[in-house]
Amino acid sequence: MVRAMYRELARRCGAQHWWPAETPFEVVVGAILTQNTSWTNVERALARLRGAQVLDIEGIRGIPLRQLEELIRSSGYYRQKAERLKRFVEFVDERYGGSLEQMLNAPVTQLRAELLPLKGIGPETADAILLYAANREVFVVDAYARRILERHGVVPGNAKYDQVRQLVEVALEHQKVLPRRDLSEPSLQKHYAHDPSTVSTATRSLTAQVYNEMHGLLVQIGKRYCHRQEPKCMDCPLEKFLPDSMPPRR
Repeated sequence: MVRAMYRELARRCGAQHWWPAETPFEVVVGAILTQNTSWTNVERALARLRGAQVLDIEGIRGIPLRQLEELIRSSGYYRQKAERLKRFVEFVDERYGGSLEQMLNAPVTQLRAELLPLKGIGPETADAILLYAANREVFVVDAYARRILERHGVVPGNAKYDQVRQLVEVALEHQKVLPRRDLSEPSLQKHYAHDPSTVSTATRSLTAQVYNEMHGLLVQIGKRYCHRQEPKCMDCPLEKFLPDSMPPRR
């Protein structure tokens, strides 16, 4: 069913152009800042970091902690997140000689195992870094993906993170990337997420691209239709995949 859901969403919604960032480091910063807040709040924080010319590894390394906190205040939990950004840069310095590129080229299993012990980087954040910053073949399971897959009977409610991730990866690992449609088509406008970015258009394997697009599509469906309360099932492109035990809701 996961493959059929991907094909339906790709046909109905088009490419979402995730992640909306210009550099891999911006992806890392965004992945840390987006925890427990909306992307709109993250965008404001990223804009302030960019305006202060510190949205790179050298900038975060050199900026005083209190000043960093003020720049990212809009993202919420800004003191903890500032410390996490500083700790991430320290990790890159200690383990990879300050080279983000070297870190991103490390073997997937090794890098994931190194990221997870870092304070504030759980499985979702680590996998977002692997998929979007490193362009590796890893699917990101966020709250939207879990909710949608549970409601459609794909995974049980008590499924562990890695069980969901591996299920989606196996289902889509041989799926071809569907042709991208013209974003000017009226039918795509309401599902349009972001303009193409340097990161979203980067070269990656076909499998990584499918995982990228599926995650972005599920985010869009979660935001527009599959709400925690009062889901708009009858308007959703995935309505036909609902199990009989869950009648559609408008």
